[in-house]
Amino acid sequence: MTQRAPAAVGTKLEDIDTPALVLDLDAFEKNLNTLNAAVGRKVRVRPHAKTHKCPDVAKRQIALGAVGMCCQKVSEAEAMVEGGVNDVLVSNEIVGTSKLARLAELSRRARIGVCVDNAENVRQLKGDLDVYIEIDVGMRRCGVPPGAPAVALAREIVRSGLRFAGLQAYHGRAQHIRSMEERHAVIETAAQHVQHTKRLLGEAGIACPIVTGAGSGTFMLEIEAGAWDEIQCGSYAFMDVDYAKNEWAAPLPRFEHALFVLSTVMSRPSAEVAIVDAGLKASSVDSGMPGVWQKELRYTHASDEHGWVEGRNPPALGEKLLLVPGHCDPTINLYDWYVCVRRGRVEALWPITARGAVY
Repeated sequence: MTQRAPAAVGTKLEDIDTPALVLDLDAFEKNLNTLNAAVGRKVRVRPHAKTHKCPDVAKRQIALGAVGMCCQKVSEAEAMVEGGVNDVLVSNEIVGTSKLARLAELSRRARIGVCVDNAENVRQLKGDLDVYIEIDVGMRRCGVPPGAPAVALAREIVRSGLRFAGLQAYHGRAQHIRSMEERHAVIETAAQHVQHTKRLLGEAGIACPIVTGAGSGTFMLEIEAGAWDEIQCGSYAFMDVDYAKNEWAAPLPRFEHALFVLSTVMSRPSAEVAIVDAGLKASSVDSGMPGVWQKELRYTHASDEHGWVEGRNPPALGEKLLLVPGHCDPTINLYDWYVCVRRGRVEALWPITARGAVY
C-alpha cells in the first residue's frame, strides 16, 4: 500500500513531515543537463531506473534525449512501461518460469532487452526480445569471460532465432575506485576486453550492434575508450556520500547533491548529541552513514528508528536536518514519494512506483 505523502504542493520545507525523501529540483535538473552537456552526441544515454524507480524521473531523462531506461528486475521494467517508458533494457539475467513469462508479455507492450550469460537461459527465453550477452570485464559477478566464450554464446542466440543485440559490459567495481588514475586504468582494461570480443564476433560473421554499460563514476572514461555505444549512469541524477568521496577530474564532470532525507530532532540527550527520527529504516548505511548537509555535525550511528547526530551546537528539539544518503539507490527504495522542492517549497510529489520491485 502506498503511504500518504508527507507533504502537499506548496508546503514549506520546514513543514514537511519526517522522515521524507526530498529532491532539490534545481540541483536535479542541473545534474541531468550536466551529463547531457558532457556526453553530447558521442553515445546513447540509457539511465538506470534501479536508482530512481520512478517514471516521472525517467520521463525527464528521456525528454533530454535518453533512448530509454535500464532496470535490474522484471518488476522494475513493468513499472517503467506502465508509467509510459517504451524502451527498457533489463541489464541483468532473468531466470524462472514466472519471470520469463512476464518478460515475454512485457515485450508485447514495449521494446524490451535482457542480458544472458548462459546457453540454457538463452533456450528459456520467449518473446520479442533484444538479447545482450553480459561479459565480465572485471565485476566478477555475472557474465561470461570476454572473447571466445562470448562468441560461442552469441552463436547459440543466433541459432535459437532470437535477436542478438550486442554486449553488456559494466564494471561496477570501478565506479567507487577513489583515484581517477586507477579508475582510468581499470576502464582501459575493460575496453580491451570489449574490443577483443567485438573483433572475434566480427570474424565469426556476427554483427554487434550495441555495447552498453558504464556508470556515474566512469562514463566519460568509457566514452574516451571508444568501445561503448551506450552508457547506463544512474546515481548522477542525485549523488550521495559515497560518490562524493571519489576524486572528480576531467573528463568527468561534477554533479551536485540533489537528494536528501529530511529528519527531525526528537531528543537531545546531551549538549553535543541530537537524536533524529531517521534511522536504518530511513537511510541505507551499506556504503556508510549519511552526511549532515551544510553543518559541522556528524551522523555517527543508527538503530531502526533513530539516528545519532553529534558535534558542537547540534539543533534543538523539533528542528529539521537534511541528511545526504550514504547510498542513494537502496535509500530511495525505502520511500513511496519524492517530495520535490524548489527554493524552499514543495513543487511536486512523484510516486516511487517501483519501490520494492525486487522480483
